[in-house]
Amino acid sequence: MTSRTALAALLSVALLATACSAGDDDPAPSDTPSSSATPSPSATTETPSPSPSPTPSATPAEPTSADPVVSRIGDEQWALMRSTGSWRSGCPAGRGDLRVLEVNYVDFSGDVQRGRLVANRDVMKSLSRIFERLFTWKFPIASMKPVEEFDGDTLESLKANNTSAYNCRRPDQINAPQDESPHANGRAIDINPDLNPWMDLRCKCWSPRAKHHPRVAAPGKILKDDRVVRLFEREGWIWQNIKVADYMHFDTGYPSRAWSSPRD
Repeated sequence: MTSRTALAALLSVALLATACSAGDDDPAPSDTPSSSATPSPSATTETPSPSPSPTPSATPAEPTSADPVVSRIGDEQWALMRSTGSWRSGCPAGRGDLRVLEVNYVDFSGDVQRGRLVANRDVMKSLSRIFERLFTWKFPIASMKPVEEFDGDTLESLKANNTSAYNCRRPDQINAPQDESPHANGRAIDINPDLNPWMDLRCKCWSPRAKHHPRVAAPGKILKDDRVVRLFEREGWIWQNIKVADYMHFDTGYPSRAWSSPRD
């Protein structure tokens, strides 16, 4: 072997030894990716987006006016008036003379309610103006339903503190000649009757009861010369148009005749 050949052989042996040594020192491959490794898209856990919250439905705005609406009496209501005796043959005001007034009012809790009155068509403009003003004042009214919703029973309507207008009255509850009666002609109204009772001379008792007859100022009460009385009087109405106390009652005159307000 020549010296050049011998030198080449020695270098080959040294290089081989170095390679084997380096392979033994490398760490074994790991199945766990290093913290710096970027996961593949398939390995990424996706957190679902939260479902959008449902949009709350808007709360209807509370009415800000009385919004009076006058209409004719419908078939269903007329049938109820007849079946309860609120209207019967011989009553002076017929279906064509009467109208329904729907109007907002403020109750004793301060909430706005929608009420209904039946009255003569010739007082509707005046009643609309009156209840628009009472609404503005937030004068409280307990209930406002036609008397036929109390089975035509006047006393039950009064006990419920119910404000009502037209009432031909059942024969056992009549307290004035039918043809001349403001209520039977649809030209009278009783407001908060339990708070504003009347003296019934047939029993010499307060109706519907005596508890609230003292004229002490309180919400919903009507007192002499107060603004409610003055409001009706400006429209041409008369307060308690009988010889005894009848604090709930306003009418356009007795005996009842065709009428128009001085403000019409």
